[in-house]
Amino acid sequence: MVVQPYLFFDGRCAEAVEFYRNALGAEVTMLMRNKEAPEAPPPGMLPPGSEDKIMHASLRIGETTVMASDGRCTGQPSFQGFSLSISVPNEAEADRVFAALADGGQVQMPLGKTFFSPRFGMVADRFGVSWMVIVPA
Repeated sequence: MVVQPYLFFDGRCAEAVEFYRNALGAEVTMLMRNKEAPEAPPPGMLPPGSEDKIMHASLRIGETTVMASDGRCTGQPSFQGFSLSISVPNEAEADRVFAALADGGQVQMPLGKTFFSPRFGMVADRFGVSWMVIVPA
């Protein structure tokens, strides 16, 4: 069994994909826009003008696949009740990743030493996705 996160960016998916490519070195393994779908969606499923929005994207971040979409573009994205945890090999990489994710975002817990890690912090990126950055003890 595999559990993979699927994030809906409500119209900002292309921006998010580029952000994660730059911030985390994410590799885009698949990207399909609504207009590229093999079948047209049912009438009323998508708002007018969303042909270029991303229907589905798959990103490889380290050893993990994160999937994403613009979704149905009905309002603001809401990323509540979860965080994505990213383990990095050392403190310098934690500093780099944390700073990249915090650019335009909001630090929830500053990166620092804890009883369980030499470097741990929490940040919500510019899209509202919460991340926990950790160097394993």
